[in-house]
Parts: sequence; C-alpha cells; structure tokens
Amino acid sequence: MQEIGHFIGGKHVAGTSGRTAIVYNPATGEVQATVALASVAEIRAAVENAKAAQPKWAATNPQRRARVFFKFVELLNKHMDELAEMLSKEHGKTIEDSKGDIIRGLEVCEFVCGIPHLAKGEFTEGAGPAIDMYSIRQPVGIGAGITPFNFPGMIPMWMFAPAIACGNAFILKPSERDPSLPIRLAELIIEAGLPAGILNVVNGDKAAVDAILADPDIAAISFVGSTPIARYVYGTAAMNGKRAQCFGGAKNHMIIMPDADMDQAVNALMGAGYGSAGERCMAISVAVPVGEDTANRLVEKLVPKIESLRIGPYTDDKADMGPLVTKDAYNRVNGLIDRGVEEGAKLVVDGRGFKLQGYEDGYFVGGSLFDHVTPSMDIYKTEIFGPVLSVVRAKNYEDALDLPMKHEYGNGVAIYTRDGDAARDFASRINIGMIGVNVPIPVPLAYHSFGGWKASSFGDLNQHGTDSIKFWTRTKTITARWPSGIKDGAEFVMPTMK
Repeated sequence: MQEIGHFIGGKHVAGTSGRTAIVYNPATGEVQATVALASVAEIRAAVENAKAAQPKWAATNPQRRARVFFKFVELLNKHMDELAEMLSKEHGKTIEDSKGDIIRGLEVCEFVCGIPHLAKGEFTEGAGPAIDMYSIRQPVGIGAGITPFNFPGMIPMWMFAPAIACGNAFILKPSERDPSLPIRLAELIIEAGLPAGILNVVNGDKAAVDAILADPDIAAISFVGSTPIARYVYGTAAMNGKRAQCFGGAKNHMIIMPDADMDQAVNALMGAGYGSAGERCMAISVAVPVGEDTANRLVEKLVPKIESLRIGPYTDDKADMGPLVTKDAYNRVNGLIDRGVEEGAKLVVDGRGFKLQGYEDGYFVGGSLFDHVTPSMDIYKTEIFGPVLSVVRAKNYEDALDLPMKHEYGNGVAIYTRDGDAARDFASRINIGMIGVNVPIPVPLAYHSFGGWKASSFGDLNQHGTDSIKFWTRTKTITARWPSGIKDGAEFVMPTMK
C-alpha cells in the first residue's frame, strides 16, 4: 500500500509522528493509501527549511521569479493527464472536472508571471520641499496555506503562486483526504527552478493546523474550508499576530425571473448544482423561481434531466458526476436528505439508495431535488455539499432578492433574466461577494479577486487578483530628503504641506 509522507526542503520525507490517516478510493470504498499526519516538530522542520531559503528567494529579482512560473505553467500543461488522473483517483470527480480544477489554478500561475509589474510600488517626486516619497512592497516572509479536499489542485495554487511570486516561502497543509496532487505540484515547481525550501508540503490534521497557527515565524495564513473552522483559524491567527484570509461556507442562490430563457437556466442549474457531485463552495444549491408559473416550468424541465444524470467512477469518460469523497460525506448528505423529508419539503427526485453495478461500496449519491423548501428548514440553512438542489418559490422579485440577502452566507449568487434593469438593480443591491448575471458559477478569472461576504469570508483581502499581491506583501513607505534640501536648525512643529 502506498504511504504518503511530506515534501520538505525539496525532497520527500517520511512521517515520524506515528499517526496516519487513510486515503480511500471514493468509487469503490477501498483503502488505497495512508498519509502521514504531521507533529509540531515536523511543521517546525518545514518552517526552518523555509526560513533558511526565503531571504535569497526574496532577493531574486521579480523577472527571474516570474520565469519559474512560466516554466511551471509549461510543466502543468505537459503533465495535465497525469495530474488529472491523480486528482480523480483520490477525490472521485471526473477527469474533465479534474482538468478544470488544475487549469483554474494554472491560470493564477499565469497571472503571477506578471509579478514584475504587479509588485511595483509608487513614487512621488517633490512631495515636499526637496522631498521625494515612495512606497515599495516587500514579502511578508513565510506564508502558510490550509486547503480543502474539494479542489486539491486549484486552491493550493491560488495560495502558493502569488505568495511565492512575491518572494515568500510557503508551507502548504493540504487536505489529508486527497494529498497526492499537492506533493506532485511541489515536485513540478522544483523542476521549474524553484529553490528547495520555498514550497514545503506537510500533511496533517488539526494538530498540524494548530502548529501552523502558533508558529512564530509564519507571518500570514490563507484558509479555505467550513465557516466554523474559518472563524477559528482567523481568530487564532489574529491573536498570534498573523495576517489571515479565511474563506468559509456558502449557500448560493440562483434567481430565475419570469422572462429568463428557461432552457438556459435549467442547463445552468444542472451543471452548477450537480457538477462535481455538488462538492463546490460555488455550487448553486438553491433555485429561486419568481412566480408559480416560473416555478412549475422550472421543476418540470429539471426533473427529467436530474433523473437522466450519468453517475459513475472517474474512469467513465461519459459520467456527469462521480461519488462523494468519503463515507462520512456520503452519510452526511443522505442524512440531510432525510432531514428535508422530515421537515416537509417535497422530495421530487430522490438520490438516496443509488447503487452502481460493480461499485456497490462506492460513495455515490444520486441527484436529488427538493421543491417547496422554506427558509426555516435545515436543508435551506445548511451547506449540504452534495448533489442536492432546493427550490424555494418566491412570489415576486423583492421576495426573491430577500432570500440571499438574509442568509448568513454570502459567497456567490446568480440571476437569470433578459431584463437589464433587474440585473443591474440586483448586482447593485445584493450583499454577496460574487455575482453572476446569466452566469451560474461566477468565479472570477485569475486577474480579478475571489471572495465572499458575511459568514463566507473573514479578512479584508481576497484570493488571487491584485488582492493576493497585497495580502502576501507589506507596504513600506520611504520619505527622503538629501542634505542640499535641508534647512539649518531644528524644526519643532509637525511638518505639513501648508
């Protein structure tokens, strides 16, 4: 059986804590590997490697840092099939979905190839009498990333690419559920020319997270996961004097106006609700049709499409979606479907009990659809993180708008309409971080920033885009005046421009 350790100082390192976790094949339920769970000492070893390597990397000019990422992008493309296979085998998502996962991370690596421009400061000549003033952006030193299971390629690259491009060293603590891909990414970026010690991958659980939060040499932390853990990481990081950006849960709504192209809306809901078995923080899990006629037409068109979803292992190249990642996830999703029935929602399509011939022990849940869901129900309030779509019927536009406005989460939202006035009003008023107008999953491209509002996000700066450059650097401002411009005698009053 494969034993997965850590990647520290540019090489593979076996775990020494004596603790391990099991990595399953989600399609079969079989154990396929064990992964080491790091101790405080192992986290510290990674930090020491990073600390030794970072000053020289920070002193490397931005153009040379960019060249590493140019080469890394080339290697990602060259090894795409291998990387997607590795991801799918542990996560369960389809090969094409895995490629999308990796490509979305690759695009951030492409973005940071522009680091010579992105990291430039500002200069003002003559800010005062014979005074010049300028600001520069300098790396924070050592950063860390704690990433979830659902995007084991994309989210690590969203974190380490801008951090490293800015001149930092980085400690990555990926999910122990699918740990192989992050280590392979570290191998490839070393091949691309990154010095050993700049990217270290340390597998672990809460003990590793707490060690990262407590380590005095880690200056900044990026986290993606559930809202309770995001709150914990953000609060603990702040108490320990660390900069943090923490992204939590979501309950993304799609509002379908009466004038929307219903076929487009239905197709959008199918991909956004059931792609990757719903294990996406930007999945649409709540459909909000405006008016009874809109709702009836929506449900009528959704049902046959959900019932005809092709569900299979990642090796089935015709599969629309695969299994959930673990048995715990399988039990949780089925339990929430049970809960929806108990609460009185109408289960129009029931995905419980789905079995695939030859994969009876896999963690497969069929696509499920609830109608007549209300905001008081647990299935509306909770992020299910599975292939379950809830229809909440709204009487009018204002009622529809009110639903995402009042929900605790504020990650993403979408509206389907032909009415430009309605779309503009929606985008202006909604208290959500990422908005789609006739776009179901409004994840911004790499040169804009990703981040939600409310309980979906903690911290002032988002992921990728220019926000990421600001997060992984500190601003230093210099005010300079040379002897020829200095008056004789001491000045005792506060200097001003008056």
